[in-house]
Amino acid sequence: MTDADFQLGPDGAGKRIVVAMSGGVDSSVVAALAVRTGAEVIGITLQLYDHGEAVGRAGSCCAGRDIRDARAVCDRLGIAHYVFDHETRFRDQVIDRFADDYLAGRTPIPCIQCNMGPKFTDLLTAARDLGADCLATGHYVRRVEGPAGAELHRAFDPARDQSYFLFATTQTQLDYLRFPLGGLPKPRVREIAAELGLGVAGKPDSQDICFVPDGNYAGLVKKLRPEADTAGEIVDAEGRVLGRHKGLIHFTVGQRRGLEIGGTPEPLYVIRLEAEARRVVVGPRAALAVRAARLSGINWLGGDYDSPLTAKVRSLAKPVPARRDGDWVVFDAPEYGVAPGQATVLYGGDRVIGGGWIEETESAYVAAETFAVSG
Repeated sequence: MTDADFQLGPDGAGKRIVVAMSGGVDSSVVAALAVRTGAEVIGITLQLYDHGEAVGRAGSCCAGRDIRDARAVCDRLGIAHYVFDHETRFRDQVIDRFADDYLAGRTPIPCIQCNMGPKFTDLLTAARDLGADCLATGHYVRRVEGPAGAELHRAFDPARDQSYFLFATTQTQLDYLRFPLGGLPKPRVREIAAELGLGVAGKPDSQDICFVPDGNYAGLVKKLRPEADTAGEIVDAEGRVLGRHKGLIHFTVGQRRGLEIGGTPEPLYVIRLEAEARRVVVGPRAALAVRAARLSGINWLGGDYDSPLTAKVRSLAKPVPARRDGDWVVFDAPEYGVAPGQATVLYGGDRVIGGGWIEETESAYVAAETFAVSG
């Protein structure tokens, strides 16, 4: 079995580690690694929702079956396990915002909102109330002690890296958090679980949006916000009507399928959603090119960092060279698939320097046209 560094000193004796347990293999292995340190270990789980079929579905998170799995792991490890009901807070902070963002024509990322709210804020409070020396989670990121304090870095395994989703972690939170899986590949984590005889060793990974059990995002939004399913026009950049749609909730920026518009010289993509007018604006792929994005809610972890930056606008996107200019992130080359509601995360090498929420974008496509006319 692998030892993990919880960064609490050479000896865990006399220390207390609280582990955030979702019922999956990752957090279960973290609990097992924590027990090996000799510290007192306590597992805590937040019950965040209870949506019918999600309760018994493998690969969900923080619901009925997962809570039972977390408790079974704690029983096998011989540690205490507590469950806190935060369903109302999760609904208010994550699910309702998810629906409101879709209604406003934005592209929501509920996993970041969950980390910002119920997971880190509420879990940290619970861990401190239990007198813990740290809160450990199963996220694939690394906490590195730098010259100015704890730093957040990408995981060694790029296929598992979750740093994009944790950009909003504050310095105070980072000082208290531990991420012992950041240096391990996922297959090794499953091997550890199997070596220990944990029943979750072969359990599927949790889904990105855990509270949408059937993957039907539009259906959930329609249920919560019926007005989001109102039909409207599909127009081009000049406002010419090309067709009709059945509701903005069925579209996101960059989408190609589902427009049902034929007879155009090149494929059309959703380039903008105009929520107030209930219009879907479409254009060629070149119209998706973005030169810059204005951010809100910026969380800066870089101190006086002033070296070159790269930026990610989606969790699976490749980091690209960029620079920060106040509230704006300016890309060295046009970037595609940038939409309000998403996050832009800034990196200095493997280190997370900061990030924020995209509020508006500046089109590189429009800027090129203007230059051509004026030149």
